[in-house]
Amino acid sequence: MIYFDRETLRSEKKYIESEMAKKGFWDDKENARRKSRRLDQIKKRLKVISELEEKFDDAEVYMELAEEEDDNLKEELTVTFTELEKALEKLELKLRLNEPYDDHNAILAIHPGAGGTESQDWAEMLLRMYSRWAEKNGFQVDTLDFSAGDEAGVKSVTLMISGDYGYGYLKGERGVHRLVRISPFDSSGRRHTSFASVDVMPELDDDIEVDIDEKDLKIDTYRASGAGGQHVNKTDSAVRITHQPTGVVVQCQNQRSQHKNKEMAMKILKSKLLELKEEAQAEKIDELSGEHKEIAWGSQIRSYVFHPYNMIKDHRTNFEEGNIDKVMDGYLDEFIEEYLKYKSRN
Repeated sequence: MIYFDRETLRSEKKYIESEMAKKGFWDDKENARRKSRRLDQIKKRLKVISELEEKFDDAEVYMELAEEEDDNLKEELTVTFTELEKALEKLELKLRLNEPYDDHNAILAIHPGAGGTESQDWAEMLLRMYSRWAEKNGFQVDTLDFSAGDEAGVKSVTLMISGDYGYGYLKGERGVHRLVRISPFDSSGRRHTSFASVDVMPELDDDIEVDIDEKDLKIDTYRASGAGGQHVNKTDSAVRITHQPTGVVVQCQNQRSQHKNKEMAMKILKSKLLELKEEAQAEKIDELSGEHKEIAWGSQIRSYVFHPYNMIKDHRTNFEEGNIDKVMDGYLDEFIEEYLKYKSRN
């Protein structure tokens, strides 16, 4: 749960800083990374509290002066109240991020549907959209795996999006995304419908247990391709892991060493298997309650219509945006906010 109690946060900040000052703290890299991330979150929350208090103080001063009929300050008061309202809306949004793993980094994978080059190009457009969103919001983006399309676009891509509550913000993007447009690859200028699936998983800490039997794993190495520097093409450093009981396949090729790629691939597999376990539990609950939700390629969560009109619509929240260029350039905040509001009501 996100909390904003100043004294509690200050106390935890002091404790973590004292732990970090101890000899040998950095020997346990996973623990050090987790504590460092938590300290960064605390500092950001303390900053939010300070900024809100400043805005409240400013508003009180302007209100007192405005009561004295100082017309010149009424405009300042309006601006201050607008800024305060926006700050409170952002805080309200963060308070909705209270589920397990919301504060973790996000592993985001994009896969085109049937349709060859057209769908692969759509997958690359989504890749650009999410990369732009992450950059605009201060997240770090690392490409874990990339497979280029035959003529254009991408066959598959996996990103690590690192930052405060990356998974919490992006979890609602998981699902099938549908594009309707005049295809640039069709010489007849016909309208095409393309699909791509987006999968979003939390990066799990090492202390979260997921039962994986080494005997169930098929591990292959291969020569990496695509972006990542010339070194990735010289050795069989890329790693593909197949979890044979479930058929889940994960791969990583962004690191120089085979060992590091295997380590990251195992982390992605761990996240995927936890996701499948939670899905199975949710389906069981639905069965017991008499509910059944079909998961099919056609059951898209969002449609992006470029022709015959311009409209992007989320089918869960019914939120719409007519400025498609704005959204494709990474302005997804309104869709994310509407989804989090929708989820908290259901």
